[in-house]
Amino acid sequence: MKHFCSFLFIIPLLCVAQDKLDTKSGPVKINPVTHGTMVLEFNGKTIYVDPYGGASGFSAFADPNLILITDIHGDHLNKETLAALNTSKSTFVVPQAVYDQLEESQKSNAKVLSNGSILDWEGISIQAVPMYNLPETDDSRHPKGRGNGYVLTMGDKKIYISGDTEDIKEMRSLKGIDVAFVCMNLPYTMDINQAASAVLEFKPKVVYPYHYRGQGGLSDVDQFKKLVNTGDSKIEVRLAKWY
Repeated sequence: MKHFCSFLFIIPLLCVAQDKLDTKSGPVKINPVTHGTMVLEFNGKTIYVDPYGGASGFSAFADPNLILITDIHGDHLNKETLAALNTSKSTFVVPQAVYDQLEESQKSNAKVLSNGSILDWEGISIQAVPMYNLPETDDSRHPKGRGNGYVLTMGDKKIYISGDTEDIKEMRSLKGIDVAFVCMNLPYTMDINQAASAVLEFKPKVVYPYHYRGQGGLSDVDQFKKLVNTGDSKIEVRLAKWY
């Protein structure tokens, strides 16, 4: 199991050795894998988010019960990684554009969510939320409505996964987010200033910069942390090992 932690003592929301979100229905274990890929573990269920990078990155985890995919690009819908994993008992939750590219065996276990739709899966509420580039243009890398960000409600806590987005109004208007995973990689999503500005508006309790490799290398997540904490010292910025 991969372990990481920014502090050497227990705090109310997350704890050492492995990041953990305590909920009234049990803990959510949070495991960064790479780039925009993570594994969440909750009440005996294993959730893969945008599995990418090959099966070896998942060797420490159980086979997925649930797979969330945000968009059609290869670092989100990665067919090679999916083919190498045991997904025979997995439920896929995907936008329509991703569903259209799944293998037939995967489609039979897939549920399509459009922006704004909500699905209850095994006691977890999954809400699909918009993710898109600004300005909205015909040649946008991420047009509005094609991909999904997700808000997962586990017990009494909410986890936001941004997907590939800029600092859109729908993100800025989020409420009650306990943990947020926010992308920041130009030219595909947004820069650290946009990301920090959005975070300071919707005020998650904890934020992880993720998906921060772009054409110019890795975004300056230390500066992102400084920007956020200068604006609001109560927001905890977690710098996990994604690369």
